[in-house]
Amino acid sequence: MSNGQPRVAVIGTGGTISSVGRNSLDIMRYSENNKIYQVDELLGAFPETKEQADVVPVRLRAMPSTAIGPAEWLEINAKINALVADDPSLAGIVVTHGTATLEETAYFLNLSLKIDIPVVLVGAQRPASGLSTDAGMNLVNAIRVAKDPASRGRGVLAMLNDEVHAAREVTKTSTQRLQTFRSPDFGLLGHADFDKIAYYRMPERRRMPNTEFDVRDMTALPRVDISMTYAGADGTIIEALAAAGAKGIVVGAMAPGYTTPAEFEALCNADANGVTIVQSTRAGSGRVGDVPSRRAPGAVLADNLPPQKARILLMLALTKTDDPAELQRMFDEY
Repeated sequence: MSNGQPRVAVIGTGGTISSVGRNSLDIMRYSENNKIYQVDELLGAFPETKEQADVVPVRLRAMPSTAIGPAEWLEINAKINALVADDPSLAGIVVTHGTATLEETAYFLNLSLKIDIPVVLVGAQRPASGLSTDAGMNLVNAIRVAKDPASRGRGVLAMLNDEVHAAREVTKTSTQRLQTFRSPDFGLLGHADFDKIAYYRMPERRRMPNTEFDVRDMTALPRVDISMTYAGADGTIIEALAAAGAKGIVVGAMAPGYTTPAEFEALCNADANGVTIVQSTRAGSGRVGDVPSRRAPGAVLADNLPPQKARILLMLALTKTDDPAELQRMFDEY
């Protein structure tokens, strides 16, 4: 602590929260202005952030989250682990992030980090320069959540719009609305109210740091792709993904987890040729139905993970095993 305040590291990766538009009403085409604050500049734009904690800005990236993928996940993971190793006094960590892929980075970290202090991802729907931007308040609240002892043990958290969500459950549900981040099946964990961080429930599934996945020495992850089922899908995409070298394919099937007949045939062929198949759904809510006759023999059920999160768990799971029974155990536990 410094001056009685807990220390919170704020890692910058860019995104809308750090973006600067051409004027205060530029809340959609701001990326064309090509200006993104580094994290120390962002904190300087909202000095109220420094009243919440002994804030340590950490420059990492200043990029849109559409450009963030597995290589950046590994980089962020390594940076967080290194920060905690170098500074055991840290009470929590905030990562500023674009909203497009925030939920994916959050879930990856939730499955792979080996630290026990809170990690909070925060973004914004409107750029830092926009009239009525949510950037400043979201950032203030993220720091408050990260330093709060009650945040420990809940896994990686997402903080936007005064709401605290679990990384496994949160998803972006609207293109432009401020209340875009929701946890469809089970709801949020708590609120960042003016006087306290008020929690109401604890996640059930396994989460950092108590997971079997450790990526600290990895430079790449197995290739896993997603295929979305639609009326008349003929399996061409499945065949193309297998030919491209996918180690796994996640299917965003029709609810409650069914594919077209032609797609089913292509999935069975891919499965027989050593590609791991995970059956998710495009519905956005609910568990995949367990109907063996409607999936490839070795296919794994994604539980209620949407395709983009089932992909992340499968990428990490494939670093440990390709045994379908073990993979299903992981999807049941995480």
